[in-house]
Amino acid sequence: MKRAILLMNMGGPNNLNEVEVFLTNMFNDKNIIGAPKPIRAMIAKFITFSRTEFAQNNYALIGGKSPIIGYTQELIKKLEENIKDASIHMVMRYTPPFAEDVLENLRDVDEFYAIPLYPHYSSTTTLSSYEDLYESFDKLKIKARVQTIYDYYNDKYYNNSIVERIKEALSGEDPEEYELIFSAHGLPKKVIEKGDVYQKQIRYNVYHARKALMNAGVDFYNTHLAYQSRLGPLEWITPYLDDKLKSLKKKKVILFPIAFTVDNSETEFELEIEYREIAEELGLEEYRVAKAPNDHPEFVKCLTNIYEDMKAS
Repeated sequence: MKRAILLMNMGGPNNLNEVEVFLTNMFNDKNIIGAPKPIRAMIAKFITFSRTEFAQNNYALIGGKSPIIGYTQELIKKLEENIKDASIHMVMRYTPPFAEDVLENLRDVDEFYAIPLYPHYSSTTTLSSYEDLYESFDKLKIKARVQTIYDYYNDKYYNNSIVERIKEALSGEDPEEYELIFSAHGLPKKVIEKGDVYQKQIRYNVYHARKALMNAGVDFYNTHLAYQSRLGPLEWITPYLDDKLKSLKKKKVILFPIAFTVDNSETEFELEIEYREIAEELGLEEYRVAKAPNDHPEFVKCLTNIYEDMKAS
């Protein structure tokens, strides 16, 4: 019996030349822009043309590529220490390695275990990745058994990894001196109104993370939820992160990227650089961004358990 684990994520440019590929594929995704295909293609072309140079400049500030590939590779190395009966592969939605290319080299696998690196289900992430994966299976005529999971925001070990990353950001200081913001990637309000459960699961995740912090004796002055990464003229889910930063009573804040299990441009550019500038303009004394779970042992344990549970089902 040959098994393979597929770690699913959105991906990110591996170099500045791939920025255009990333934007083109993302905005051509029907789960991102719901317009009919010809109109969606025109919109995607316009957005890509207008944003490529701007996005390239942003990626240049964090090393000329998205950090997501490197962090995922480190996560896979740690998982391989725990999991001996399956090969482990990353599959990215908008940039290489694409599902079709990964599966082409796994034609002899009997069972696939697809695990999204998004702990919350959304049509814009989980569904999009799974649709792309199944289309690739069909295109390659691969008939192997495929196991999937849709969310794990309430997993004990996943939430333990959140607590540990927040404690790392505190560096032994008194949490009562800080406010904590769980920052999630935003979505247009209309996506939620259509029934997407993402926002509901984010809120539940914050509840579980707060409870885990309390059990660990980490008590902040206050904790909040806010949303980042809004784009375009549509109304997005609130509160927006910039507004939340303006409302803080304390002058010290720690941000945890609750929507991401692996650091990427939204954490290392948007949170670390763009929102830091806003925090400095607001006169905050301390502005810290906690690392995502990445290859933390508790998150490795979470994913290992998910695989073992899927295998046993």
